[in-house]
Amino acid sequence: MALTKNQRRQRIKNRIRKIVSGTEARPRLTVFRSNKEIYAQIVDDVNGTTISAASSRDKDISSAKGTKSEIATLVGKTIAERALKAGVETIAFDRGGYLYHGRVKSLAEGAREAGLKF
Repeated sequence: MALTKNQRRQRIKNRIRKIVSGTEARPRLTVFRSNKEIYAQIVDDVNGTTISAASSRDKDISSAKGTKSEIATLVGKTIAERALKAGVETIAFDRGGYLYHGRVKSLAEGAREAGLKF
């Protein structure tokens, strides 16, 4: 039987998560993309804590106009600023089973522009 799109993404996500893990020194930047919104979290998997989070639903970002890719870049810059404020400079990027293009790539480039290293 053929896999649905979500089942296929879940398989890819599990395969990525076997390799990419967040520590205190190098937490994981994880991305979730819905049809309308995009969410990003910086997670320490060892302690099971979320260090910082940003999404396109935040008040300062949701008021911005532009394409979904431009808004994803803003989310990337916001998560990077919040991470740097929390003392995180280097991260491991977890694309969440999505292809690295479009909004996911825009978010990553925005985070790099704002000073995160990965």
